[in-house]
Amino acid sequence: MAIPVVDPKRYTEQLDAKRERLEAQFARFSPPALEVYPSPPSHYRQRCEFRVWHEGDDLYYVMFEVNPDDPSDKALVRMDQFAVASERINALMPALLDAIRDNPVMRRKLFQVEFLSTLAGETLVSLIYHRPLEDDWEADARALEQALGVMIIGRSRKQRIVLTRDHVWERLEVDGRTLHYQQVENSFTQPNAQICSAMLSWARDVTTGSQHSDLVELYCGNGNFTIALAENFRRVLATEISRTSVASAKVNLEANQVTNAVVARMSAEDFSAALKGDKGGRRVDEMALDGYDFSTVLVDPPRAGLDADSCAQLSEYQRIVYISCNPDTLADNLEQLTQTHDVVRFALFDQFPFTHHCECGVLLERR
Repeated sequence: MAIPVVDPKRYTEQLDAKRERLEAQFARFSPPALEVYPSPPSHYRQRCEFRVWHEGDDLYYVMFEVNPDDPSDKALVRMDQFAVASERINALMPALLDAIRDNPVMRRKLFQVEFLSTLAGETLVSLIYHRPLEDDWEADARALEQALGVMIIGRSRKQRIVLTRDHVWERLEVDGRTLHYQQVENSFTQPNAQICSAMLSWARDVTTGSQHSDLVELYCGNGNFTIALAENFRRVLATEISRTSVASAKVNLEANQVTNAVVARMSAEDFSAALKGDKGGRRVDEMALDGYDFSTVLVDPPRAGLDADSCAQLSEYQRIVYISCNPDTLADNLEQLTQTHDVVRFALFDQFPFTHHCECGVLLERR
């Protein structure tokens, strides 16, 4: 990957370039004015990972800069600090290495460190090794937890030692409410917490006036949008294929006292088949689909976007909320979706400053 070069003085310039690129790319769909949500210009990412490099007595973090013309060509870049990462992660980076550099038990065969932090500073540190972890490692790791004020997980092949817990609790302020999210180690979470809050607020705004109908959500993850949108609808049915994310979503529904939403473990493809009556079974029966009146569908797919059959399924809803981390596949999908729907809201969420990546939100309404 390309390592972002963070220059806060140039933030507005890079954001303007993204805005112009999206406006040109999507002009053929005749969208309304692009709504732009800026990120903090630095220290915006709440999770990141580094390889650990051993060089004599020294120990330091590295990342790999990939040559875009030759993916096999990777340059090693030393990372003593990382302006992309949260201030809490930056403070922990040297403190962690200083604590383990002269400790052979903690240091030996350590090859990767992963940080997961929250806006409030709660942090989970995963230490990943090329060796089995034994009792002496656990004793030293517990002392390190106390010294640094973090939670530690140790991982090696076929081994995972959770010392305190395997998650953090993020608290996001959205439209005057505090939403609570369990975020589990080594599972997907939105990396830019402040932009995530903006996305949730935007999604709530574009789905107002739906209290007498229902929402279906595909790729719901840990319930990120589910929780924020539930009060806009009579009922919500959310689906997700990852076991870890489904379990976390159910915890998050309870933590936020959301009682009108259900999370089902099912792929988007299988769920679409169930809606058409082409798939049955216990999970489908438990969803009791006949009891819903879906007016709105929210989809937040992977970078590959949606296939033609999934787009055809979305076209059956009055309103589509499409969250995309890849404008190229979003544009491809809109070629099909705009045959039946109009783009009535269009947003850029600068989730990944100083990179070419863009997060977009589109609201489509059936003509």
